[in-house]
Amino acid sequence: MSYDSNNAFAKILRGDLPCVKVAEDDATCAIMGLMPQADGHVLVIPKEPVAQIFELSGASAIACMRMTQRIAIAVRDALQADGVFIGQFNGSAAGQTVAHVHFHVIPRWEGVALSLHAREIADVATLEAFAQRIRERLV
Repeated sequence: MSYDSNNAFAKILRGDLPCVKVAEDDATCAIMGLMPQADGHVLVIPKEPVAQIFELSGASAIACMRMTQRIAIAVRDALQADGVFIGQFNGSAAGQTVAHVHFHVIPRWEGVALSLHAREIADVATLEAFAQRIRERLV
């Protein structure tokens, strides 16, 4: 899977596509998943333009892990999740659907099944409400 500078995340990072932003720093951006597998599903995207983790620089990898940890803590606390799943796919055979490295932060609750990956687009107002709750818990 090669990098395409017109992928959805590249467009979001350039401001060419809208998103519901949760947090941002110099190296990463955290946004609500447009097609969430659970309420509060957040994506952490490095600003470095690479398709898979194999090409990601060490500095970007560190920045992504720091942001992913911050988001995971805030998601857990804001949504009172029983657990938090953190996932990262590389290549279509692994389930990667956008050719830009990204990390999924998905809250989990006992007895609640995940929705299928990349299937249904969520209502923007709903995403914004979850984002606000998560933002309030960021440290």
